[in-house]
Amino acid sequence: VKINGEWRGYNRTISPNTITISGEGKVLVKPDIAVVNIGVIKEDVDLAKVQQNAAEIMGNLTKFLKDNKVDEKDIKTTSYSISPRYDYKEGEQKLRGYEVFQNLEVKIRDLGKVGAILSGAASRGANQVGSLTFSVDDPKKAKDEARAMAIKEAKEKADNLSKNLGVSLKKIISYGESGGGGPQPFYAQADFGFGKGGALSAPVPAPSGENEIIVTVNLTYEIK
Repeated sequence: VKINGEWRGYNRTISPNTITISGEGKVLVKPDIAVVNIGVIKEDVDLAKVQQNAAEIMGNLTKFLKDNKVDEKDIKTTSYSISPRYDYKEGEQKLRGYEVFQNLEVKIRDLGKVGAILSGAASRGANQVGSLTFSVDDPKKAKDEARAMAIKEAKEKADNLSKNLGVSLKKIISYGESGGGGPQPFYAQADFGFGKGGALSAPVPAPSGENEIIVTVNLTYEIK
């Protein structure tokens, strides 16, 4: 290229012609674990007493869970709090006592024991039982399978499209992926009430149906 009377080199990068094809893979998975929150709330004017009371209940609950083959690694304390409670009369604030709350997140791997564990926890002093979900412990295998299905579908679509367009596929120059973060948990719909003696007054639902793991991929081909 001659500029102002001088010859200068000039390189121009030509973007290749491309097509982008998407594919989707779906895999159905059945829930294999249950996760539930089990807790206790206690109140007393004596802080040391209420702490000890709550600790004894939580200790009994933990032992009960382990006796029912729940691994220690699947029992996790997610909350512990101490809160003063007040009464208000004629504009004056008076300390009524202290409230201690502790919550365990429990993963139950034997789904056949869910009902017995929840009822047993209630009978041992748990007065907060809820947020029961059924999910998949390790969705990686299903995600890998869904990805392979999505790539296969995208490649087949690319082959068919290239024939219809009269072009040739050269190589994949870009890959994108979305989804596959894991199945959505199945939430139990029962309202866990407590009947006499601490037993659950509502039946415990069993997991039903299957969840989907979906992976979508985008393949960009260079064509000629």
